[in-house]
Parts: sequence; structure tokens; C-alpha cells
Amino acid sequence: MTIDTAPAVLTRVFFARQAPQVARDLVGMILYRRDADVAARIVEVEAYTHDDPASHAYAGPTARNAPMWGPAGHAYVYRSYGMHWCFNVSTGTDGVGQGCLIRAAQPLRGHAWMRARRPVERDVDLLRGPARLCQAFGIVGSMSGSDLCSDGVLHFRDDGVRPDVVEGPRVGVTRAADWPRRYYVAGSRWVSPYRRSPRAPSP
Repeated sequence: MTIDTAPAVLTRVFFARQAPQVARDLVGMILYRRDADVAARIVEVEAYTHDDPASHAYAGPTARNAPMWGPAGHAYVYRSYGMHWCFNVSTGTDGVGQGCLIRAAQPLRGHAWMRARRPVERDVDLLRGPARLCQAFGIVGSMSGSDLCSDGVLHFRDDGVRPDVVEGPRVGVTRAADWPRRYYVAGSRWVSPYRRSPRAPSP
């Protein structure tokens, strides 16, 4: 099945589940930017819930993290260390903060468009890491709160690909560093390298 013939957009029902379930099932899905005809297969996702010390929702709702608190299937875009954008999708039920960080993807279409925003020598470096992904896809803070379950600029598609998904600890978090909430394609060169934060307590 090609990108063009894949079922339209992942529905709200897909995202209205617990973040770890959604994160695992997002691996293999296609992230599509309609206005630029750019597509990439997701190969790495992390899950965050309101009871997770590493989550932005842990301290409760704020103006910044409002999309995490519902409804499901909306974008949560934030600055990491005041430098780079990171792209998440809200999950679960309204009023319970949780979501999934899209960490890495394999480019499928629109390579030139992505390279214009992120000039690199190798395609493998286009989308390997959440900041790189946002840069190449042109995802910015003004997209936070946008509906990903409509025919808007960003949405997800399913072409039936089901890769072998493994789980492990998340990259670079200082709290809950050993929670196995990172889901990725086993052996994929498109996945970002695992780096444990030097500030995280010893396991």
C-alpha cells in the first residue's frame, strides 16, 4: 500500500488510549505534512503520563502544556532548553495529562523540502532525533494545539506496515530514567542513539 492509497487520517479513537499503548502503535505509522507533500515513517516514540516525573504534565496543567490535557490527537510543541522544537501528540482522556514524543522517523517523500530546512549530507541525519525531526518537517510552536485527526497540515496515516517494536529507557531524561517507555524499530539505522543523562541517578 502506498502513501497515497493509505487510509486517510488516524482517528481520535487511536489516540484516546494510554500513552504507552499509543506510542508503541505509532511506530511504523506515517507522519505526513500535507501542504508540502512530505512524509516519513515513524521509527521511535516515547510515552509520558501525568504520574511520570519526567513528564511535562507531572506538575499539573500550565499554559504551555495545555494540549497534553486533552482532547487526544492534538499537537503539543515545545522548546527544549530554549533552543529546539519538539513535537508530541496528546493521548488518553480529557483532563488527564499525557502524550507521546515523536523522536525519529525514516524519510519517505519530500527529501528536498526537508533538506532545505535541515541541510545534511546523509538522509539518515534528517529526522533522527526530535529536534532534527521538527527542523526538517518545519514544525514550530505555532502548531501546538493543532488537531492531528483532521485534514490539517500535519496528520498520521497507516499503510499497514507493522515493524518489530522493542522498548527500553527513554533518552536523556534525568527522572524516571529507567522507565521502559521508549518504543522503536529494532535494529533501525533511523533510530536516534540511546544516551542516558549523566544527571540521572544510577540504576
